[in-house]
Amino acid sequence: MTKPYANLIGGEMISTTATMDVVNPATEEVIGTVPACGKDELDRAVAAARTAFRSWSKTPIEQRRAVIQAISATIKENADELHRLLTAEQGKPHQQAIGEIIGASMMAGAQSTLELDDEVNEDSDARISRTRRVPVGVVGGIVPWNFPVMMAVQKIVPALLSGCTIVLKPSPFTPLTTLRLAELIKDVVPAGTVNIITGEDSLGPLITSHPGIDKITFTGSTATGKKIMEGASRDLKRITLELGGNDASIVLPDADVEKVAEQLFWSSFTNAGQICVAAKRVYIHEDIYDELSKAIADYARTVKVGDGAQQGTGVGPVQNRKQFERVCELIQDAKDQGYQFLLGGDVDPSGTGYFVPITILDNPPEDARIVAEEQFGPVMPLMKFSTDEEVIERANASDYGLAGAVWTKDTDRGVRIAEQLETGTVWINEYMHLSPFVPFGGHKQSGFGAEYGKEGLLEFTYPQVITVRKNAAV
Repeated sequence: MTKPYANLIGGEMISTTATMDVVNPATEEVIGTVPACGKDELDRAVAAARTAFRSWSKTPIEQRRAVIQAISATIKENADELHRLLTAEQGKPHQQAIGEIIGASMMAGAQSTLELDDEVNEDSDARISRTRRVPVGVVGGIVPWNFPVMMAVQKIVPALLSGCTIVLKPSPFTPLTTLRLAELIKDVVPAGTVNIITGEDSLGPLITSHPGIDKITFTGSTATGKKIMEGASRDLKRITLELGGNDASIVLPDADVEKVAEQLFWSSFTNAGQICVAAKRVYIHEDIYDELSKAIADYARTVKVGDGAQQGTGVGPVQNRKQFERVCELIQDAKDQGYQFLLGGDVDPSGTGYFVPITILDNPPEDARIVAEEQFGPVMPLMKFSTDEEVIERANASDYGLAGAVWTKDTDRGVRIAEQLETGTVWINEYMHLSPFVPFGGHKQSGFGAEYGKEGLLEFTYPQVITVRKNAAV
């Protein structure tokens, strides 16, 4: 029997007559139904958030921390149930789902310790001036389907810590775990501070344009981010956009082939490649290209593609049919152009589940669609390069600038290259390391603003300067 789920609005779990089905991407079976909200439900959620904001914004930060820490503890206590539900709706293997759930709990707990201290600008004989941070107001959060729990928590936590309240919209593809979390925290958070509503993609523009929402925080595609930025401009909403990436990994000739092959594989294929900072273009120095490309392909053959709920699965399905069809289209284009494959490339679109075999391309040209476009699937193009200058130019030849990586024994050389890459984050000899205390954001068309760390928290605040004239004659 399909389980119905409800929305969290004003401290109550609310159902609607109109509903949406949620499908398991591995089996294509309906596993849950959720409310299909429209303007009326959104208005109700925003009204609840605005009412709660009056008191929550004045709540001492230590009390706000305690609520966030309770959210963190609730996630951890229910991790077994949540990670299984996450695998069922998102597709990622259990081990990766556990990582997301526990990671969300740890991230929330760690970020609860961030400070919003006043800054003294001047303390002279004439005056004292300080800058304080005040909450923006009601936040509209729009969450993607690749990391639905982590991204939901990453929007809820800084909103609450700053004194804001939030109306959160999960992806229509992956709302179940977030709604179950809503049930679990209903009595943990003050009524109206966190509201979680579900709906089709049409609900997003209603959130963006709603006059009762003061800030939008969105994680998703660059195309949608542009529409959100346009919509938010009508009443000058504050925005944070974490958008797409076509992230380049650069492997220098001194890299240890045996050690980096497995790491490079997972930098591309974790979560079936559906990560904004996954390695989507891998540049390997020509001196080690043949040896390393073979080692990566050999390792890939040992990784099982299948249902994330089955033991031993390393790479699950693509999350939804629309993305599955896009990845298949890019692979077919590569085949039509005659590009060479080291592995994969044969997709059965008629089978059950949105499964794409691990696909590795052998030195396609820079203008190939599968190189120039963000694949967001289990596809890895490997390309040769000769010099540092050449690979830096090629890596930067993209509208995106989210993240990148350099692999080398010579870390000084790695840093020199990293400093010339036009991206918000560059890792050297690791990948996808994010910290609750370190800002994360994109350059160019990969985003606007930052998440995580003090900078991410400040995105939910306005600066207010208070200046007092000393010994004034009044």
